[in-house]
Amino acid sequence: MDVLVSDTSVIIDLERADLIENIFTLPFRFVVPGGLFEKEMQGYGGERLINLGLEVWTLIGEQVEEAQRLRSEERRISIHDSYALVLARAAPAALLTGDAALRRLAEAKGVSCHGVLWVFDQLEEKRAVAPDILHHALVRVAAHPRCRLPKEEIKLGSVEIQVG
Repeated sequence: MDVLVSDTSVIIDLERADLIENIFTLPFRFVVPGGLFEKEMQGYGGERLINLGLEVWTLIGEQVEEAQRLRSEERRISIHDSYALVLARAAPAALLTGDAALRRLAEAKGVSCHGVLWVFDQLEEKRAVAPDILHHALVRVAAHPRCRLPKEEIKLGSVEIQVG
């Protein structure tokens, strides 16, 4: 089973889409770094995510140092984002992120990246969610004021979803 290490943005978008339970039916292991989980998820439904199948991995000393180096290399990413990148490199695993700076850095380091739209594609491909439900979920994510989805890619068939 393939491992996917996620940053917070993808989890937030999947929560907004009301698809969080559905992702755990996919043939992937979903992982987040321990520091990210403790700071940004534990008090916000973290136990539920663990019960659904989310794995929390702890970085060892060398990995923390590597994360700090990566963070100094790309100041636009958070330390928790750099933890996710380090875990993805070490696994090896793909990185799930909606953050453009993190994606660029990950790709420069040879780590494959996917965003929330890829997760939507997986849910559709594996028939884990009906297409009409996916459409409504995408509309919810796209309509949110903090939507980070690429406007040019937010299309379902011939229907473009209006953002903002």
